[in-house]
Amino acid sequence: MFHIEEELKKLPAKPGVYLMHNQEGEIIYVGKAISLKNRVRQYFQSSRDKTPKIQKMVSQIAYFEYIITDSELEALVLECNLIKEHRPKYNTMLKDDKSYPYIKVTVQEPYPRILFARQIKRDKAKYFGPYTSAMAVKDTIELIRKLYKLRSCNRSLPKENGERPCLYYHIKQCDAPCQNYISQEEYRKQVDGALHFLNGNHQEVIDKLQASMMEASEKMEFERAGEIRDLIKSIQAIAQKQKVNSNEREDRDVVAIAKALDEAVVSVFFIRDGKLLGRENFHMTGVLDTTKSEMMGSFVKQFYAGTPYIPKELVLQDAIEEEEVIREWLSKKREQKVSILVPQKGSKKRLVDLAYENASMVLQKDGEKLKREQMRTIGAVKQLEEMLGLQGIHRMESFDISNINGFETVASMVVYEDGKPKRSDYRKFKIKTVKGPDDYKSMEEVLRRRFLHGLKEQKELEQRGMDAEYGSFNRFPDLICMDGGKGQVNIASKVLKELKLHIPICGLVKDDNHRTRGLYYQNEEILFPKNSEAFHLITRIQDETHRFAIEYHKQLRSKQQVRSILDDIKGVGPVRRKALMRYFKDIALIKEAEVEELMAVEGITENIANEIYQFFHES
Repeated sequence: MFHIEEELKKLPAKPGVYLMHNQEGEIIYVGKAISLKNRVRQYFQSSRDKTPKIQKMVSQIAYFEYIITDSELEALVLECNLIKEHRPKYNTMLKDDKSYPYIKVTVQEPYPRILFARQIKRDKAKYFGPYTSAMAVKDTIELIRKLYKLRSCNRSLPKENGERPCLYYHIKQCDAPCQNYISQEEYRKQVDGALHFLNGNHQEVIDKLQASMMEASEKMEFERAGEIRDLIKSIQAIAQKQKVNSNEREDRDVVAIAKALDEAVVSVFFIRDGKLLGRENFHMTGVLDTTKSEMMGSFVKQFYAGTPYIPKELVLQDAIEEEEVIREWLSKKREQKVSILVPQKGSKKRLVDLAYENASMVLQKDGEKLKREQMRTIGAVKQLEEMLGLQGIHRMESFDISNINGFETVASMVVYEDGKPKRSDYRKFKIKTVKGPDDYKSMEEVLRRRFLHGLKEQKELEQRGMDAEYGSFNRFPDLICMDGGKGQVNIASKVLKELKLHIPICGLVKDDNHRTRGLYYQNEEILFPKNSEAFHLITRIQDETHRFAIEYHKQLRSKQQVRSILDDIKGVGPVRRKALMRYFKDIALIKEAEVEELMAVEGITENIANEIYQFFHES
């Protein structure tokens, strides 16, 4: 038994990471501390300073554990890794978990290659990026192959020379160093040109190509001139994406956050060699009671723990807690000093403002999308409440029966909470007591099993002093939807009356085309307003209930159909059947086999071999 008060006394005054667990053993929070003793004890001290989020988290802590580290820096690294691995419920979480593309030039090789890469390795190659679009990287690589004819093959040159040049040589995107068609010195000049281009020096290339285009036109080589024109357009398109933001040729990331309620959007501008390569937006959750400073710290730790490239400078909208240890961690990752700035004026402040404006715009769009989603979900539930004269409909459960000529009758239970499907609470039932196609009796069995199970679970949780959220069947609906009219509603009413439960029940009334036109509730039919959100919600619930029941029915039928004639032979079970099929590959060969041949199979004794032989030959 874990006694929190006793365990708090044992905490060491050393740096480390602590993990909070709930009753089920799930990690709900991960944090780091300079002194575990001081930090962890704060959670359990009575204080008015705790946010509602922290109060709720503490109320769910069943036990905690901790890991001691040698330094605060080690604790920071461990905290980042544990948050990424366990994604705890009460940590402020970065939703997006992306890896960014890079352009890799293998300058350490005698004949360097240009490649697409997802991570930076310590291999002495040159990396350019990160880019926000994989397509932009691929377009740039293709353009450089056309311009500089660098290879992309995996041959180890000059050792592995092929018998003939590959396709890229024939389409004029490689000078075939594998055939010694170009010297190493000439090839290196082309590599230098490609590196010059990747560093953003596009105008020099455009000027040369324009001169070549004019020369081709004068010679009336119009096809060649058209190819060069297309190359110029491709370079201009890439150059347009890399707008100059600063005269300082530095690598920096500019980070700003916009927040609304429990959602936040983080906008990051990637500036490489003084040029804006791209921007990316990230969503964060669990930020309701979190300050901008705390959010910024959480983002920096989670994002830069996962990205292989650390820029020389981070330009942030807000100062972050633990700035010194985070700077030390980033510098260690980069293997060079990293600066963290919070500008108050000048060009860098304007960049931060631009990033914030971008984040706010994304958050506003998301807010509009959220409003539309709320109309489809919570708004639809409110309409339904008005139609039925009910209040507080949070959870809805819908039931359906599926069978084909009485074969394997099954039922589905689909759950919607606040107008959204809650798939973790879906349940499927295989009918046990009813023979043949009797939907009413089948539904009666399903409802009785569902609510008896729930009542039993409620009692067990109460006896153990556990919160209701730890159960699965114990949460009862605020409204039951029956896939049928008066008959099905009466069946449900009978079961609830027996179990002394008071839950509203409605039936789905269908038209001649088997589409829902209204609800049967309290002995009367209520029609839906045309094109109402309530109608669309009930239709979605009905379709989902059908789909889930039919899907389960198909699974059972497929299991019945996956049989072999070998299953009818005495002594042959799944293991021996698989062994026979692995050995003979075909049923026809098993039929023709003699007893001695059958005995050669692993697990087939003489008696079993005789059974198999007699089964096929007597048949």
